[in-house]
This record gives sequence, C-alpha cells and structure tokens, in this order.
Amino acid sequence: MLMSSFAKFGFRIRTQNGLVVDKLTIQGRNEADAERKLRQMYRNCEVLACTASTRSSETAQLRFMDVASLLAK
Repeated sequence: MLMSSFAKFGFRIRTQNGLVVDKLTIQGRNEADAERKLRQMYRNCEVLACTASTRSSETAQLRFMDVASLLAK
C-alpha cells in the first residue's frame, strides 16, 4: 500500500477584488506547500484562516476497500 504524507488544508481567503471565498480545500505536504499552491491560483489574495484536515491514506484505503467489497457482492 502506498502511504501518502499529504494533508488537506481548508482556506478562507479574500481575493484581490475583495470577495471572500470560504471552504477552499487544497492538498499539500504541509501548510506552506498548500498555501503556495493557493497563491498560484489566487494571486495577491489575503489568507483569512487556514485549518488542517489530516486523514491518513490508510483510512482512505480501508474505506475504498469497504466500498469495493460491497460492489463485488
């Protein structure tokens, strides 16, 4: 099984035009990596909040296997 060290980060930002965007989810190795990716998409934005949502790939793999076993029945 491939173990991933990525986490999901939720951002709340204010765009260059002043619009507030909630619930932007970006995957990254760490918060700095996720914010770098965010700033590539939303240049000159202001980060209002950031929350980390770590979920191990093992848990994701188990859930996938549960669904796959149900479909196979």
